[in-house]
Amino acid sequence: LYKDAPVIILDEPTAALDPIAESEVYQKYAELTDGKTSIYISHRLASTRFCDRIFFMDNHSIAEVGSHDELMRLGGRYAEMFEVQAHYYQEGVRGQDGEVAAG
Repeated sequence: LYKDAPVIILDEPTAALDPIAESEVYQKYAELTDGKTSIYISHRLASTRFCDRIFFMDNHSIAEVGSHDELMRLGGRYAEMFEVQAHYYQEGVRGQDGEVAAG
């Protein structure tokens, strides 16, 4: 971070990174935001697991609030979307012919 600001807003900060660089960002995130308020915006729900509180938006409004574990136990839209996204990491994306697509 270039400025020592009390509030940090990160909007899709890892979108253009490879998985190794993305992991390094997550590992440094707590250190970089210690003592600060941070807002982390992401469509990739796996990247929100380290957040203290998640505000899950659905249809332009806050639909669910909690930690990752709390939202998973709730079993609502966050949990549903997390599972859908996780499926692609675990199983791969299958085409109509049943073959797993390579990235």
